[in-house]
Amino acid sequence: MHNLFNVQGKVALVTGGSRGIGYMIAQGLLQQGAKVYIVSRKVAQCQQAAEELKQFGEVYALSADLSDVSQIESFVQEFQKYEKHLDILIHNAGATWGAPLGEYPEQGWDKVMDTNLKSVFFLTQALLPLLSQAATAQQPAKIINIGSMDGLTVPRFDSYAYSSSKAALHHLTRHLAGHLAGQHIQVNAIAPGPFATQMIQFVLEHNKNELEQRIPLKRIGQAEDLIGTSLFLASKASDYITGAVIPLDGGYSSTR
Repeated sequence: MHNLFNVQGKVALVTGGSRGIGYMIAQGLLQQGAKVYIVSRKVAQCQQAAEELKQFGEVYALSADLSDVSQIESFVQEFQKYEKHLDILIHNAGATWGAPLGEYPEQGWDKVMDTNLKSVFFLTQALLPLLSQAATAQQPAKIINIGSMDGLTVPRFDSYAYSSSKAALHHLTRHLAGHLAGQHIQVNAIAPGPFATQMIQFVLEHNKNELEQRIPLKRIGQAEDLIGTSLFLASKASDYITGAVIPLDGGYSSTR
């Protein structure tokens, strides 16, 4: 049983790993023995996060704006200098934008879609040779996409591009899973609800109690919730699962 959630010696890449959900997932992978690379477009912030995470294991910081396809290509070339294969790919980097429907700008729409959806597809495409390198039926490579409960329900806020991008990401997860299963690459998604991250800091500061009352389990998510679910999908415990979107939202999306 102790081998089910073991990722000892695995090579993992976590986009948006310098803070929030990505940071939590990176910490969990490190604590279970994986070598982890975190990626962020902000160099100083990424390096600082890596320094903090070193207490848990072997971690390295890399910088790239993955919403730009040309930077994806250069990033993968850089990554290949350090690793010849990749076992676990966590697509977590994300953006949001809020504006009333009649005022929603094209700039905001494009930024969110490029970061939350386009980057996932083209980074996966660019990393396929590395993901395939060591993948076998007994030890498949794992891709985990971080979606959102907003891609499963209709949000109360004016975050039109965000919810649309996450719904599309959930379906991209299923599409990729169907096409990559034969290459021993499994693709699943986590759809988190509210966690204590910078993205919803304003909401937590002003309406935390109201938010928690709308969640069936009456609390926001904790780091352990993310770590447990991501380790499940990254390890042997999920070897018979692909194309799944797991709500991690205290029952919000599944009971409304």
